[in-house]
Amino acid sequence: MPVPGPGYSITVRVEAPASSTAAGDLTTAVGRVGGVLTAFDVVESHADSIVVDISANALSENHAQDITAALDSVPGVQVRKVSDRTFLIHLGGKIEVSPKVALRNRDDLSRAYTPGVARVCQAIAANPEDARRLTIKRNTVAVLTDGSAVLGLGNIGPAAALPVMEGKAALFKKFADVDAWPVCLDTQDTEEIIMIAKALAPVYAGINLEDIAAPRCFEIEKRLREQLDIPVFHDDQHGTAIVVVAALRNALRVVGKNIEDCKIVVSGVGAAGSAIIRLLLRKNPGDIVAADIDGIVYPERGNLDDNLTWIAEHTNSDRKSGTLHDALVGADVFIGVSAPNLFGAEQVATMNDDAVVFALANPDPEIDPLEAQKHAAVVATGRSDFPNQINNVLAFPGVFRGLLDAAAHNIDDNMLLAAADAIADVVDNGKLNASFIVPSVFDSAVAPAVAEAVRKAVRAERAS
Repeated sequence: MPVPGPGYSITVRVEAPASSTAAGDLTTAVGRVGGVLTAFDVVESHADSIVVDISANALSENHAQDITAALDSVPGVQVRKVSDRTFLIHLGGKIEVSPKVALRNRDDLSRAYTPGVARVCQAIAANPEDARRLTIKRNTVAVLTDGSAVLGLGNIGPAAALPVMEGKAALFKKFADVDAWPVCLDTQDTEEIIMIAKALAPVYAGINLEDIAAPRCFEIEKRLREQLDIPVFHDDQHGTAIVVVAALRNALRVVGKNIEDCKIVVSGVGAAGSAIIRLLLRKNPGDIVAADIDGIVYPERGNLDDNLTWIAEHTNSDRKSGTLHDALVGADVFIGVSAPNLFGAEQVATMNDDAVVFALANPDPEIDPLEAQKHAAVVATGRSDFPNQINNVLAFPGVFRGLLDAAAHNIDDNMLLAAADAIADVVDNGKLNASFIVPSVFDSAVAPAVAEAVRKAVRAERAS
């Protein structure tokens, strides 16, 4: 199922004979081991030899080594150097701070720094709300993590989480012109994280919690929302929930079903699964059945933490028990945010006609999408190499752009639902089909539409 992609892209510099067959020999070697050639650049040419940079996509680090070995095995070819293109773009980090004002002479310095800056400090001391007007605060977000649940890598700690947080900050800037900065904390103690976030809050107009493990993330978000006067958004929960709700609205339009009539199965009730369930409940679905590693969630199952207890009380109206496979029987929708390879086409066949399958575990989904397509009418994944990619980038830049523009002090479900509707609406009836239920992450219409919807929701909340 997986195909070579840019995440494992390499450039191999080789020296080869200057023969008429050299290019064909090299490209054939890459293809023979399953690599995907993306560039062939001659960097030196001599009477008897050429030096070539060959760029190729691979499946994994081991596959990249196979491609290199295949090139090295071509008669007369010598590998000089191998560069991992992913590591190259991370050298020195991916973001920087640049001044917004010129510092050309003594006068500029006197206004931007001492002595002139003292007057601005005094103005803020007299009226703290002026910090939003006179500092970076109004457009700055903290991307805060403890490194305990990073991507699919698990608890790798704050330093190893930094490349992800840098990437997140770069996405904020690219898609919504929001200045975000990584805040990677060397603690996984709930009370310390809350204390540090509160202490840092004066600099920021919002906090994006990122890659903090459940159930600790629930407590951290809840307490910070109660204690801070800026919006706190856990992207793993609410960013995912927004995009799933948007995609499901359009998927149900494709198959001609109303959510009020649908049985929805959610696999995984950690941060993302719980948030999806809570937001979907606002849409009044026919029923939601949640399942985790121990099977279907219901009140009498036992050993339920606070989050699972809430889920059990608000879902599974028939108090069904059993496995995920049992839950799928007669379901209209499957949403997976759990683990790879949990079921196959035979289980999809037990779902209702025109089923919708969102298999979002990444990089390997709960079911091979090609298997799901044998019986499901609409299939989505978290991957970029299949149609209908459910990607948080569709949500969080525009959400924060709207929150910052509105100088919001909090965030609520109405704002999340407004963002979901805005994403869904970008895919109008002329574009909508089973292979296109959400817009591309590079669609320039998405972030402005989400931002405007959130701004309106903030204004409505204030007016109520």
